[in-house]
Amino acid sequence: MNRFRSILGLVVGVLMMLSGAAHSLLGWKQLRTELEPLHAPADLVRGIGAGWNFGGAAILAFGSIVVALFTQRLWGDAVSALPANVIGATYVVVGARALLASHFDPFFLVFVVPGALLLIASVSRRAA
Repeated sequence: MNRFRSILGLVVGVLMMLSGAAHSLLGWKQLRTELEPLHAPADLVRGIGAGWNFGGAAILAFGSIVVALFTQRLWGDAVSALPANVIGATYVVVGARALLASHFDPFFLVFVVPGALLLIASVSRRAA
């Protein structure tokens, strides 16, 4: 079971890394296109772009941390699950808030599902 959880955590981490890259590379392009007809001031668009791309980089960094943690766990090293727990809980809380704010737009499951899976993967029996 611990091996399964480690592989699950590794898969979730890789998916997070991919979604972080897609968030910045594809998501910003789409959002910028949607902002153009609104004639938003250039400073506002640049500010939104900076925040958006920071979010993508943060998602990529979170995924990298998760991959490193679960890779070490697969190798049999004793590692703290705290970083994965914090990241998983953050994903679940932010995703749940977005679901509520959007009147349950299923898109925001893109945060809730990986966060929940990461929390499941992080569970381990305490050492005797």
